Amino acid sequence: MTEPESDLATRAAASQALAFHALHGPGRLLVLANAWDAGSARLIEACGAEAIATTSAGLAWSRGHPDGNALPPPVLARAVAEIARVVSVPLSVDAEGGYSADPAAVGETIAAVLDGGAVGVNLEDGGDPPELLCAKIDAAKTAAERAGVDLFVNARTDVYLRGLVPPERAVEETVARVRRYADAGADGAFVPRLAAPDAIRSVASEISLPLNVLVVPGLAPIAELRPLGVRRVSAGSAIAQASYAVARRAATQLLEEGRYEALYERIADYGEMNRLFRAERA
Repeated sequence: MTEPESDLATRAAASQALAFHALHGPGRLLVLANAWDAGSARLIEACGAEAIATTSAGLAWSRGHPDGNALPPPVLARAVAEIARVVSVPLSVDAEGGYSADPAAVGETIAAVLDGGAVGVNLEDGGDPPELLCAKIDAAKTAAERAGVDLFVNARTDVYLRGLVPPERAVEETVARVRRYADAGADGAFVPRLAAPDAIRSVASEISLPLNVLVVPGLAPIAELRPLGVRRVSAGSAIAQASYAVARRAATQLLEEGRYEALYERIADYGEMNRLFRAERA
């Protein structure tokens, strides 16, 4: 008897989730070149990525929305499904603050993201009290349990990004928040703008979760981050921003100067790009 399609999908999701958790294991350093749509995700996978993670900003822009919890959840779910269709590595989705202050609504959004093919999510505290993110993490985990997926929840705290406390208290506040998120069920800790080596080492040594840092100017090279205790490095929106900058330069030269040099300075080969999306991958 042929195994039902739903059972096959559940088994595939379980396998992907297991693989994604393993990428954060002791001694590992997962590098994520964040994607923003199916095309960028497939290209990044072809470059050798072990997993695909989305950038909330890049994905929102590609769908005609601003970043900052403004993306309609159904639009996010459709984008996730499009990305999952063309990649074979685990997929993690930046769900910002879950697009709602209501944990139950966040759980529904995460359920839709899981249904689209993701096995990991980012959820952030932003300027909200830590207890709200704890409730959202619990809702996300409950949704994942119902779906039969061991969801990797990467809890993002914006202590450094938003300057939530004076600099001298930033490490202490970050550690305190991460510990609360770990107790709520989080699997990883994302601390954007944490960049000073001593601060990275302090945070990593005082938390139980794999530490994720964001690529920012002045961050040590990846080879130097592993000894500091970092287990995950994310490009965030930087690659999407760089791509849009190239597009703007080429478009401006064409429209304002009537010239074409910028169009061909760095251009992906048409045939190579087309081969990434052969029909048999669908």
